[in-house]
Parts: sequence; C-alpha cells; structure tokens
Amino acid sequence: MRDFRKILERLGQNGELISKARESLVSLGRLLTFVQQSTVVPMSQDVRGRFRTLTRDVMAMSDHASFLGTKVSFILDATLGLINIDQNNILKIFSVVTVFLLPPSVIGAIFGMNFSKMPWLHETWGFWAAMGVMVASAIGPFLFFKRKGWL
Repeated sequence: MRDFRKILERLGQNGELISKARESLVSLGRLLTFVQQSTVVPMSQDVRGRFRTLTRDVMAMSDHASFLGTKVSFILDATLGLINIDQNNILKIFSVVTVFLLPPSVIGAIFGMNFSKMPWLHETWGFWAAMGVMVASAIGPFLFFKRKGWL
C-alpha cells in the first residue's frame, strides 16, 4: 500500500527547498545587477563580462527552480488526486455494504416486533422463511449491481 503521508511530507520538503533556492537566486540576481550598475567600484571589461555571465547563470538557475517548483506542484496535485480516488473507493465499498445490509435489517426489525398478528410467527418454518427473505433481499441487490456492471 502506498504511504501517502510520507509522499506528501517529502513533496512539502522538496517544495520548501526549491522555494528557498529560488528566493536566494532572486536575491543574488538583484545583488549582481546592483553591483554591475554601481559607478563607485571601478571594474574592468573582463570583470563586467564575468558579472554578466554570473547574472545569466543565476537567471537560468532561477528559471530552472521555477520549473522544478511547477513539477513539484504537479506531483502534489497528482498525489492528492490518488488520495481522492482511494477515498472514493473506500466510500463506495461502505455504500455497497449498506445497500446489501439495509433490506435484511429492515426485515429483521419488522419480524422482531413480536406482534401477535405477524405472518409466519406461529409456523414451525416461520423463522427459516424470514431468514430466507432476508438472505434473498441481500443477494438481490448484489446480483442487480453485478448485472449492471457497478461492482
């Protein structure tokens, strides 16, 4: 069975790490831009060229961090979708079990009222007839659902 809790924790940690990396890259990009535009510090053309290269590298890494953030978001959405599907399947099972057990419960409750005018109450076969009706009322919906392809 898949442990979605661990998957969600790992996705959260990865998303947080990517977010911090992107914030750092944006700050570094601003710093490089500020240094390049500074007129106080004299720089040679070679140093300015290196700063331009660093700025392009930081921007490329920032774009890649954004791409990774998008991928983590996609994986998070897919994981939440799988969790939703699993929960829907569990609720489907509970609903089907309820449909199968409700008619026998109603029949058992009616025959358990102990009124003197209950059908089959004083017959020797009455108990078994009531049990048969309860079993048939549970099997009937099962066969119906099976024939419709819902199970």
